[in-house]
Amino acid sequence: MLRSPGCGGRLRHLPVRGNYQKVNANSCVRFAVQILHATMSTAEKMPPRIAVLGCGYWGSNHIRTLKSLGALYAVSDQNSDRAAGFAADQGVEAIAVDDLFTRPDVDAIVMALPPQFHAQSAIRAVSNGKDVLVEKPIALTVPDAEAAVKAAHDHGRIFMVGHVLRFHPAFEKLLELIKAGDLGDVSYIHSHRLGLGKFHTENDALWDLAPHDLSMILAITGTEPLEVRGEGAAVLDHLSDFAHLHLRFPNNVRGHLFASRLNPYRERRLTVVGNKAMAVFDDMEQWDRKLAVYKHSIWQDEGQWASTTEEPSYVKVAHGMPLTRELQNFIDCIGSRNEPRTDGEEAIRVLRILTAGTVVHNKVK
Repeated sequence: MLRSPGCGGRLRHLPVRGNYQKVNANSCVRFAVQILHATMSTAEKMPPRIAVLGCGYWGSNHIRTLKSLGALYAVSDQNSDRAAGFAADQGVEAIAVDDLFTRPDVDAIVMALPPQFHAQSAIRAVSNGKDVLVEKPIALTVPDAEAAVKAAHDHGRIFMVGHVLRFHPAFEKLLELIKAGDLGDVSYIHSHRLGLGKFHTENDALWDLAPHDLSMILAITGTEPLEVRGEGAAVLDHLSDFAHLHLRFPNNVRGHLFASRLNPYRERRLTVVGNKAMAVFDDMEQWDRKLAVYKHSIWQDEGQWASTTEEPSYVKVAHGMPLTRELQNFIDCIGSRNEPRTDGEEAIRVLRILTAGTVVHNKVK
């Protein structure tokens, strides 16, 4: 059953089973769209027509994946030759950027732009009736992010952020183990995301690499940190090439994140420490070894600490590409009008942590 949401602005009353529910007319756009979709027959529900804005590295991944899902309708890029090349390869239309937002035949836009352009582009898209999936980070300031998410809400549009590792089957299984109590009480979470590059002129290693891990950490803790402390080192220019975040959550849960874009080897590892077991999600491992559980034991014996170590047990994880599953969630939400797993509010929470943990360095002269 569809329920009318509470809204702000001018109040009116709707009768609900003999009682009265206060609702606000301004915020009922999404509810109206839900009714429209609910009343459509199966035959009338067509796959959404999705355009990708930005044909760079991540944009090209979105283009290929959406094509495989049967939902790629068009591509767009400031470099018209680049867009034309992708359009020819995928058999879709290349649309000029200035025309994309007002095209009535485009239902949704996936944005993979330099982050300084995300918020403005998202506001323009949702204001013209488009649902959006915006790659991380969705903005470079919290106010810009809040403005984009608010615009989507006001216009009744889906706003999703590209925190793709939330859709990794290994992380989903890890979250399942934690919620089932298999690790016991979680006390510490730490992540390492290291490698060489990519190098950006507007955002540092923290903003480029950490959103994925912060999204996973927030999903595990279910709450924002009480305290954020950042450390950073700028080697190449004035932006941090190495970044550390120290997080303190309620219930004395601690977290640590290390991100580097100037590292000779790649590391993609998330570790969760509980009082029953420890788990490691290592995305550099082979699929059957991506999620390991260690049932080490630690106790006190006559005032002295003692411990035993166990070999890891590897948890079976279903196969599935995270980006494919993320985009399928976006497609499903366009049809159902449900909130995506990684919505705009999550994106704002991540940006708050990034902002609090950013270290500003003097520009190199």
